[in-house]
Amino acid sequence: MKIYTKTGDDGTTGLYGGKRIPKYETRIEAYGSVDELNSWIGLLRDLEVNALRVPELIQIQNKLFVIGAILAADPEKKGLKIPVLTEADIELLEKFIDRMQSELPELSSFILPGGDQRVSYTHIARTVCRRAERQVVLVHHQESVNPLVIQYLNRLSDALFVMARTVAKEIGVKEEPWRM
Repeated sequence: MKIYTKTGDDGTTGLYGGKRIPKYETRIEAYGSVDELNSWIGLLRDLEVNALRVPELIQIQNKLFVIGAILAADPEKKGLKIPVLTEADIELLEKFIDRMQSELPELSSFILPGGDQRVSYTHIARTVCRRAERQVVLVHHQESVNPLVIQYLNRLSDALFVMARTVAKEIGVKEEPWRM
């Protein structure tokens, strides 16, 4: 099977269900950002500092594929087999956050992203996640999207923030507070 189909050469792409839409559509932007986020999570998974977090990161990547499938499905087409996102998926993220956060000092101010590439990569993933969330919210206001998708991305950005702080602590990078 060839990887190229040439069907997108006219600037359109097919949704799951067959409908073709322009590649600039909000829905395509949203699942494109989710795909980009998944690649950033893959980079985080590859970092030695995250060796103990690999199971959670793989789980997150799988859920991002679920979200991509939800967003790539034609909302007007009924009866499509689409993977589901559940409240339990969000609860797993919350437990992941709680485990990491229990080892961190309380925040007394905003912190500047950076200090080490491994911390910075995590913050970049967080900001890509927040962009994806904003785009999904926009899609949701244009046509309904499962609200759990928005909740999951919201929680994931929190998890990535806490993970950036955790990585900084583990490698001995001082958090730089924002100074006005």
